[in-house]
Amino acid sequence: MNELLNLQMANAVGASRSNTQAPNIEGARSEAEARAVAEDFESFFLSQMVSAMFANVGEENPFGGGAGEKAFAGLLHEEYAKVMAQSGGLGLADRLTSEILRYQEAGGEQA
Repeated sequence: MNELLNLQMANAVGASRSNTQAPNIEGARSEAEARAVAEDFESFFLSQMVSAMFANVGEENPFGGGAGEKAFAGLLHEEYAKVMAQSGGLGLADRLTSEILRYQEAGGEQA
């Protein structure tokens, strides 16, 4: 029974981690789309930072931990990051928007 639970937990944790991927800038054709992609990227970046920040937090907490927390911690970190990015975040989205637009104007040839 424990082996089955461990397998299910490993699958749930793996699935939550595999859904996080860097946004694609190739699809941005307008300023609004570029802004959305830039905010997605900033959210992705912040999610990685938040996940690292919470890596070993709450291990000794008597009411924390367990299978549920392990399975859904990544999703919580992603939501924290989305809220931070929408609230202004680190200011990366502003700079990235202009860089994405410049990249699109150059025809995607510059790095």
